[in-house]
Amino acid sequence: MSGLNLAQQEAVNYLHGPCLVLAGAGSGKTRVITHKVARLIAAGLEAKRIAAITFTNKAAAEMRERAKQLVGKGASEVMICTFHALGVRMLRQDGAALGLKPQFSILDSDDVTSILKDAGGSTDAATARQWQWAISLWKNMGLNAAQAEAQAADDNERITARIMARYEERLIAYQGVDFDDLIGLPLKLLQQHADVREKWQAQLGHVLVDEYQDTNATQYELLKLLVGERARFTAVGDDDQSIYGWRGATLDNLKKLPLDFPQLKVIKLEQNYRSTSAILRAANNVIGPNPKLFPKTLFSELGEGEPVRIVDADNEAHEAERVVARIQSIRENGQGKDWKDFSVLYRANHMAKVFEQAFRKAQIPYKVSGGQSFFDRAEIKDLCAWLRLIVNNDDDPAFLRAVTAPKRGIGHQTLTSLGVFAGQYKLSLFGALFSPSLASAISSRSVGGLHEFGRYINDLEFRARHTQGAEDARTFLVDWLKDIDYEKHLYEGEDSEKLAAARWTNVMEFIDWMAQRCGGQIDDAGGVTMASSKKSLMEVAQTISLLSTINEREQEQNVVTLSTLHAAKGLEWPHVMLVGVNEGLLPFKLDDDGGAKGQANEGILQRLQEERRLMYVGITRAQRSLAVSWTRKRKKGRDTIAAQPSRFIAEMSLEKATTKEDPREKLKALRAEFARKAQESAAAAGGA
Repeated sequence: MSGLNLAQQEAVNYLHGPCLVLAGAGSGKTRVITHKVARLIAAGLEAKRIAAITFTNKAAAEMRERAKQLVGKGASEVMICTFHALGVRMLRQDGAALGLKPQFSILDSDDVTSILKDAGGSTDAATARQWQWAISLWKNMGLNAAQAEAQAADDNERITARIMARYEERLIAYQGVDFDDLIGLPLKLLQQHADVREKWQAQLGHVLVDEYQDTNATQYELLKLLVGERARFTAVGDDDQSIYGWRGATLDNLKKLPLDFPQLKVIKLEQNYRSTSAILRAANNVIGPNPKLFPKTLFSELGEGEPVRIVDADNEAHEAERVVARIQSIRENGQGKDWKDFSVLYRANHMAKVFEQAFRKAQIPYKVSGGQSFFDRAEIKDLCAWLRLIVNNDDDPAFLRAVTAPKRGIGHQTLTSLGVFAGQYKLSLFGALFSPSLASAISSRSVGGLHEFGRYINDLEFRARHTQGAEDARTFLVDWLKDIDYEKHLYEGEDSEKLAAARWTNVMEFIDWMAQRCGGQIDDAGGVTMASSKKSLMEVAQTISLLSTINEREQEQNVVTLSTLHAAKGLEWPHVMLVGVNEGLLPFKLDDDGGAKGQANEGILQRLQEERRLMYVGITRAQRSLAVSWTRKRKKGRDTIAAQPSRFIAEMSLEKATTKEDPREKLKALRAEFARKAQESAAAAGGA
């Protein structure tokens, strides 16, 4: 327990009932969770009966590493994973009760868009994505298609609900689930099957949930059924950092806890170990106007520190220049040694471009956080489609991608005819390949090509089941790529040889990474376990769709980070610059969204409160210095319009004397001072 303050110790030691830990920004919540895991094991609870659930693979990996340092090998049996990875584990074990085969496919966002275009009879991807967004929100609220249609507010919503019904039918046919189903289906499993519910409640002796304020309605219901009446759980969260309302997260889950669990113990962590008092004062002032579920005030023992600076600029390009000057000034002053000490945070992705241009001009190395995921690259999607099809022959989206990447003389018309035939006989596309009646619908030449593809998939499936360990897996995968001539496919598909070579490098990185997983050198997908046993290629392929990015384990680069505020949550830097802090950007434009006036006003108020929390999250990323900048003019389409500072700047309540700074003037003065000292040193040396 050494190194924990009194509030942290109380949270760690409370073992026998429901506990809510209100962990303010930088208050050591991961430390509390990992110490509580160790405390539970020390108190006699078997490690395999402890689950620690978080929202990202990266957070799960960090938690697992810290638990390992505290507990040693005992931590390997703790189920440290994301909500989605837990859902996969539950469905693989017990999904048969819902009609799911253990080898079901997990469909990615692009698959879902394609299926919805088909279900809605549209070729427009933008329309399909709007349906996708609405369906995702309904699923997160725990609604199925029939319930969504029953409560539809207008014709648009009614049409979307009917498309949702057709989409659900297709998922069942493909033995596929989307990411929302990884929460919704386990909930359905526990609600409808008492034996499965009792099994999981007996299996889990204590459940810890990180970032509890980010849970949606479905996740909360799932948590309640997992812990049952014994209610041995610890929820760790911060209502002031709830910034994901747009994707279904709801503060209602915090409000419900004391009502659903009257014996709930509430413990506040208010000591911040990250930021100086000046930064925390600005954060406390900004969040002050929001209503409080559980009032708290962050404090720090790290000293007053530098005052928070407000920087105004003429326009976006001028703002970027000033950011560059500030970084150079801090580095020349010796306060920031490494580029990785700096971050530039903004409200929306499109705002990064002007800073990228300024950094390239100033030769400042940088990375844009939240860029394209490794798994979003076309070549990786191709290979994942093959692996998904090997695991689940009913996965039609995977079939369509694999059969055309690389091209094998099976054209669009053949695939259309195959689709019509499969639909007529209620078969998957792969299942239709070997139907005796197929020759009546498709030419014999095309049938021959389809049969060849089908036999090759069956052969791969057999070999994958019997391929275990890193070296065997690497050999299998390299041979497979040679068989399908994938390298040639990449070079033929690119005008630039350099681009094709880069794509092939990505493929080889993917092969190496897959082989490591088969050898047990990398944790199971989503951080389900740390066990380092060898796995078959089939086992690894089953979890592939769950991973959001292969880059989460990359070593930290010495570069400035450009990031949206949403992507920056949970991170910290010595020096932070919040940019574009203008009305209309932060807070984002608060339009009246129609409906009854009272409801519209209520919606605007809720969005304003979430935007204020977003500003609070941005401020509390800073450890030693914080600059907040706004522009007097900004671009809107092709026009340049007058702009106003965000209301949040006034809410920070900074002292007037310390609010303005021109980084360029500061840098000029600093360089002049260095030059003067250099001249004095030279003169003194000459005199000597």
